[in-house]
Amino acid sequence: MSNSTLGSDGVIRCGWCAQTDAFIPYHDQEWGMPVKDDRGLFEKLCLESFQSGLSWRTILTKRENFRNAFAHFDFNQVALFDGKDVTRLMEDPGIVRHSGKIAAVIHNAQRAKELLAECGSLANFFWRFEVADNRYSPQSMTASAESITMAAELKKRGWKFVGPTTLFAFMQAVGLINDHAQDCAIRGVVQEAKQNFTRPT
Repeated sequence: MSNSTLGSDGVIRCGWCAQTDAFIPYHDQEWGMPVKDDRGLFEKLCLESFQSGLSWRTILTKRENFRNAFAHFDFNQVALFDGKDVTRLMEDPGIVRHSGKIAAVIHNAQRAKELLAECGSLANFFWRFEVADNRYSPQSMTASAESITMAAELKKRGWKFVGPTTLFAFMQAVGLINDHAQDCAIRGVVQEAKQNFTRPT
């Protein structure tokens, strides 16, 4: 796939937008924009975990269903889910019914509470792994030194379904790296948003 594509609206975007017009709002308004709130970070991480082995189109189509199923990814609430909730969610046709991934979201919600206690916020932890501008060529890899280190740190803390590839996709989604194609019209928008972004301390 080409690194970029010219849309019917005359806008150059990342090549993956050519798969479906449904990707365009997500690409233009969300992908790569810096995320600081903990609920938003937890949601993105959970969705990337569910995406593993599947099309992102599937996850994006079901995103509202995921939010409704997992208490809008309020990890304090999800941490209280139990075996009955796993059974309930396995019967929900609106989400991806994978018992291991469902259980991992609940498990990781409990680990998120521990991370909050350790670091003050999830943002304080995740933004330690921000990639410096131009460190890598855009969309040239599926994992990085930063995602490998982050995976090791999270696994040390007991998190599940957080391999380097999943975490690199998470980094792309929440602005830890600006991985838009060099000639993508949104790359500069994301760059400006990151310049104006107040990073957690």
